[in-house]
Amino acid sequence: MNEEFAMFLVIEGESPRKRWELHKSIMIIGRGEDCDIIINDRQISRHHSKLTHDGNRYKLADMKSKNGTFLNGVQLTNRPRYLKDGDQIGIALGSLLLFVAAGATAPIMIEKSYKPQIRLEPDSKRVWISDKELNPPLSLAQYKLLELLYNHKGGVISREDIVFHVWSGEESAGVSEQAIDALARRLRERISEIDSRTQYVVTVRGHGFRLEHFL
Repeated sequence: MNEEFAMFLVIEGESPRKRWELHKSIMIIGRGEDCDIIINDRQISRHHSKLTHDGNRYKLADMKSKNGTFLNGVQLTNRPRYLKDGDQIGIALGSLLLFVAAGATAPIMIEKSYKPQIRLEPDSKRVWISDKELNPPLSLAQYKLLELLYNHKGGVISREDIVFHVWSGEESAGVSEQAIDALARRLRERISEIDSRTQYVVTVRGHGFRLEHFL
């Protein structure tokens, strides 16, 4: 019987649906020719991320890359993170990989014509995720944050701009980074009620946030 391996599937970026079997104990992701997983993108460092297999689980770490490694929209810092089936790994800003555990059926999902997308209706403040309406509606603060990101079409929005747009007048005084992060986390949680596979609100470490998959 052939041994089954976990794999990475490309769901955004170079060569969509391309896959790599994760059959080694240590695999390096980057654009260097000596990498195990080579992604030809100038935003990606030569040695960008490291995947370690300890026999039971896979652990992902950033290798001090220039543009970061992201796990489900959150940038990895100094602490490696264990992966679970369905996790999405962002390599820099343009490549998105899906982690598929050994024996999982996620590859079938990739073959379907699923296109992640987010759409807003400003007048009614209604939100659709891939043609499914988000219900109940977002809170006012959540909607204001999403609207700000949506209107900038993938541009990075600073925390200062978020405070100015979401909190007005005296309310904006003393808004902490923790409050902004908590708001972004709640927005991600609401979006994941419809689509837990795709990262929409991306943290750009040291700069702010940006939105992906907008209409």
